[in-house]
Amino acid sequence: MAVLPITICGEPVLHRPASPVTEFDDALRTLVNNMYDTTLAAPGVGLAAPQVGVGKRVFVWMYEDQDVAPAQGVAINPELWITPPDPGLPGEDEVEGCLSFPGERFALRRSARALLRAQDIDGKPFEIEADGWFARILQHEFDHLSGLLYVDRLVHPENRGAQKAERKNGWGRPGLTWMPGVDDLEG
Repeated sequence: MAVLPITICGEPVLHRPASPVTEFDDALRTLVNNMYDTTLAAPGVGLAAPQVGVGKRVFVWMYEDQDVAPAQGVAINPELWITPPDPGLPGEDEVEGCLSFPGERFALRRSARALLRAQDIDGKPFEIEADGWFARILQHEFDHLSGLLYVDRLVHPENRGAQKAERKNGWGRPGLTWMPGVDDLEG
């Protein structure tokens, strides 16, 4: 398979809702396999199709706790239900990063529980209940399919830090990518 370039904040595909997948074919299988390879090379715990320039409702995850979920998986045309997040500001254990905002990390309050309903690579429906870190991964990747980056959800003072990082790195404009395993960036 292949490692794909990852789009950086400002690329239009990252900031608009992704389209449903209608064809469960070899092209989709190739995309998903390349997304797994890219996630490993980055390294990351998840990757959404818009992050590799494809405006389709697909994301993959690679999660180490196999008691909670399969070690790796794909969600196609997902729906996500979440419990309300706890009130208050995020804590130190709620820091997130993103491969499309590489090398930066900011605290973001997320819901503790999530229910994912999606289709697998063959179009077969499945459901996963998640909590903790895995619920955070699902919410993060699902946001990408809605045209949101996690930095779009930050509250003060975290949002100020993200804005400074975006300006400092020259992001926020189309055409920027980085190549996992080649460029010295991480998210």
